[in-house]
Amino acid sequence: MTAPSTTARKGGRWIEQWDPEDTAFWERQGKRIAGRNLAFSVLSEHIGFSVWSLWSVMVLFMGPEYGVDPAGKFFLVAVPTLVGAVLRIPYTFAVARFGGRNWTVVSALLLLLPTAAAATVMHPGTSYTTFLVVAALTGVGGGNFASSMTNINSFYPLRKKGWALGLNAGGGNIGVPVIQLVGLLVIGVAGAGRPRLVLAVYIPLIVIAAVLAALRMDNLAPVRNDTGAAREAARDAHTWIMALLYLGTFGSFIGYSFAFGLVLQNQFDRTPLQAASLTFIGPLLGSLIRPVGGRLADRIGGARVTLWNFAAMAAATLVVVQASVTRSLPVFLAGFIALFVLSGLGNGSTYKMIPGIFQAKAVARGLAGEEAAAYGRRLSGAAMGLIGAAGALGGLGINLAFRQSFQATGSGTPAFCSFLACYALCSVVTWAVYLRRPAPTARTAERTRSEPAYAEV
Repeated sequence: MTAPSTTARKGGRWIEQWDPEDTAFWERQGKRIAGRNLAFSVLSEHIGFSVWSLWSVMVLFMGPEYGVDPAGKFFLVAVPTLVGAVLRIPYTFAVARFGGRNWTVVSALLLLLPTAAAATVMHPGTSYTTFLVVAALTGVGGGNFASSMTNINSFYPLRKKGWALGLNAGGGNIGVPVIQLVGLLVIGVAGAGRPRLVLAVYIPLIVIAAVLAALRMDNLAPVRNDTGAAREAARDAHTWIMALLYLGTFGSFIGYSFAFGLVLQNQFDRTPLQAASLTFIGPLLGSLIRPVGGRLADRIGGARVTLWNFAAMAAATLVVVQASVTRSLPVFLAGFIALFVLSGLGNGSTYKMIPGIFQAKAVARGLAGEEAAAYGRRLSGAAMGLIGAAGALGGLGINLAFRQSFQATGSGTPAFCSFLACYALCSVVTWAVYLRRPAPTARTAERTRSEPAYAEV
């Protein structure tokens, strides 16, 4: 194994050779280089998530003088999820086109656009259309997740991907509760009339993240865009099955994160300060536990963890429905925070399943060793962009469901009932596709020998 060389070609730091599946190379230097890139990837993605969820905080500052009703606010926080979901696909391919380090710098600097625009328009009298356009700009923060995860996926060996991807995503997800804590601090200290103070915190942080990425991260020269892999991943049924499961986990996390404060204000008549004092708790716990979901998946299998997680999410939703009907705030908070924790756990386990599934397919095709690992990386990297985009659309669906529910009934109960049905469907799909064992007949035994074993993914 030739040591990786870092050269200044194509305008940045490039590592020419990279083989994380080689244990000797990994222990000698790969682990250190991957860890450094992971750390600065987490920082940039963390700020990206904060900017993506910016309007979940801004709506708490929008009192009656802004002239926006609850349905309008739910739609306002839904728009960034749609834009972020769409951008995740081109952001996935940008890593190979420009280099992971180079694109991290560019994607971080792009965050200046929505923050500066929000600072300009955040005052009473601004038209609702203008608010929608500026909110849509924050979708660039959602795109950061896809490029960051694709980049880190290339740095780590399969045996470490669950933990590494969970840590990368979890550190990014924490950007949601952190900006909500900043919003709480501003409302508590300066009042609900000073939203620009939140933006004054983040604009310099964006610049710092971009500079550190430029100085400390690397590009991997062996990573190349493979349109054939993208087409193959898009044709593979497992890509869309995992998209459904990730929609149930990450879609829940990001959708609830954006909507939590508005639900508290409209369902339980909380003031902006009271809502802000509670909204960060669920996203924080869900973010912190995401790496645990990846680690559990590494140890006992992602499909098993995912199945039991969806069952638990359905149970927590039943608690929320009951609390919503009886208007019991303590029980509602307990159930809702449990949903955040479980969605975070499921985020880690489902994302671990992706490289495992395509590695299993490689083995089923008769590949072995580095050839199988290369096939798995090729297909899983392409699939992650599609799956991540679909998962983010779940956040759009949740906020639109809340909008319709409150508009029609003045309560979030119908929306929660629809979420319960979704978790039940995801449980059935996980069991049927990745855990169910057919009856051991001669025909099925012969077929099983040539098919991947998905129970351990």
